Amino acid sequence: MHVVIIGNGISGITTARWLRKLGDAKITVISSESDYFFSRTALMYMYMGHMRLQDTQPYENWFWKKNRIELLNDHVTSIDFQSKTLGLQKSEDLSYDKLVLALGSKSNKFGWPGQDLNKVGGLYHLQDLVEMEKHSNNLKRAVIVGGGLIGIEMAEMFHSRHIPVTMLVRESNYWNNVLPEEEATIISNHIRSRNIDLRLNTNLKEIINDGEGNACGVITAETEEKINCGYVGLTAGVSPNIGWLKDSELNTNRGIVVNKYLQTNIDGVYAIGDCAELSEPIKGRRPIEAVWYTGRMMGETAAYNIMDHKVAYDPGIWFNSAKFIDIEYQVYGDVLAHPPENHNSLFWQDNSGEKSVRIVYDRDNLWVKGFNLLGIRYRHEVCEKWIKQKTSIEDVLINLKLAHFDPEFYETYEQEIINTYNRTSNRTLKSNGASGLNKVLQFLNA
Repeated sequence: MHVVIIGNGISGITTARWLRKLGDAKITVISSESDYFFSRTALMYMYMGHMRLQDTQPYENWFWKKNRIELLNDHVTSIDFQSKTLGLQKSEDLSYDKLVLALGSKSNKFGWPGQDLNKVGGLYHLQDLVEMEKHSNNLKRAVIVGGGLIGIEMAEMFHSRHIPVTMLVRESNYWNNVLPEEEATIISNHIRSRNIDLRLNTNLKEIINDGEGNACGVITAETEEKINCGYVGLTAGVSPNIGWLKDSELNTNRGIVVNKYLQTNIDGVYAIGDCAELSEPIKGRRPIEAVWYTGRMMGETAAYNIMDHKVAYDPGIWFNSAKFIDIEYQVYGDVLAHPPENHNSLFWQDNSGEKSVRIVYDRDNLWVKGFNLLGIRYRHEVCEKWIKQKTSIEDVLINLKLAHFDPEFYETYEQEIINTYNRTSNRTLKSNGASGLNKVLQFLNA
């Protein structure tokens, strides 16, 4: 059996690795982005000089030959699903028995005038980084359109080279379509404190052409202000990279529609990662989740199903982590910007204004449903166990030190968080003081 995987990101490569663990299939991975798999989340660190491309590659170059995974640097131009044949840009047509579409995402464009000019780009592919690098010398200002995690990464990248940055964000606070208002305010204030020109409630009207096909500025929609710049970053989200397959036999919507086994409507064809859209997502989850860890889980699940070990995709409890310049961010479970009526939350913020903890719990039965953390680290396994076991908010608070995962000698805030709860609930809870790795292991193994 010959399995061909289009895309060498985390989902495609995970599929290849698990296929090899599970059997002896012939495996070919095709990508026109890079010769070898690299960590996409490390693009910013390459620009900032912290890493080289080879430092972002989790596997040595010999790994692929040793594991009999063929890597093909080429671009797929067409797919004939009837004959099971791929048309390639540089090589001869390639046949397959099973096909995995791990096509990733592309940066959103919304029809702005000038969006296709030179010196305009997103931050998703290795080629986007090359474009940023090419235009950064002597750059006087960059304008970033959109917020979220990619927008703040691009801002930090330019900022690391002392390039002034203006960010146009349509929301009233940074990423407040995802973050609760208090956290969104913390992040907005933090961005501005780092001398980044954050413009909230501001949309892009057009990107200005310098007459030679290059961006030289933008015009805002609300005030028609002109902002001169030498580079425009488009970071208003991403969408599945499937435009070239829209007129094919594949069932597509926003993404490639798959069932719970990640199978498409065409026999022997699977879709995973950012480009896959679940026809029946788990309650409370989105049909498309462009997140590293879900891509990895999809890759493993697809491999099992290709090898006839029937396994339904289960993303588990929602998790994400990132960094807003100097503030680390973690979320576990259900923490919504606009929660339903039965969601209560305990919110605590430290005196610096840059650390916060939010614990979401059910109003009626007090079961904990989620954690939202800024500037403080909690143990993933501990939070997940509390959520899975429907632990009450009061039991969580009493044992909150079990979750604490900041380095030694960092300040701890467990009793302050408990005091916040006590003030609003007229309780007198106290921390039981349990901490240390042995206590954590006892809890996880109980």
